[in-house]
Amino acid sequence: MQYKANSPEDYINQVPKERQIALKKLRETINKNLPKGFEEGIQYGMIGYYVPHEIYPDGDHCNTKEPLPFMSFASQKNSVNLYHMGLYAVSEIHDWFVNEYPKHSSRKLDMGKSCIRFKKVDDIPYELIAALCKKITVKNWIEIYETNIKK
Repeated sequence: MQYKANSPEDYINQVPKERQIALKKLRETINKNLPKGFEEGIQYGMIGYYVPHEIYPDGDHCNTKEPLPFMSFASQKNSVNLYHMGLYAVSEIHDWFVNEYPKHSSRKLDMGKSCIRFKKVDDIPYELIAALCKKITVKNWIEIYETNIKK
């Protein structure tokens, strides 16, 4: 589902009431644990965390007007989805996450290349997400992006 939001607060206020508490907690978890330098805002219709143009002027190679994306989350029709580009770009982080997930949830991991889908919002593993947030700094992300993703 696409929400027309101007801020993270506006986005959360538009989602169904039964998801708002989980999204607020997810946002709080990310904001407390993401390394300094990433900014929060609305990006690509989701609550996003990105490297601002002041730090990385080139922006996203797909749309240079957008800052370099790193992490985001969204309320979709059947799930809350968390997107983390490090899971896609760094196999060690992907493997770490896949191995750690069963220690934090009894549910089967529902994951794409960079997307983790949580169909039950009461089963979001906030502690694991907090640890994931700490894995890559802004400087690391720019290096990874320039080496592996930007063509």
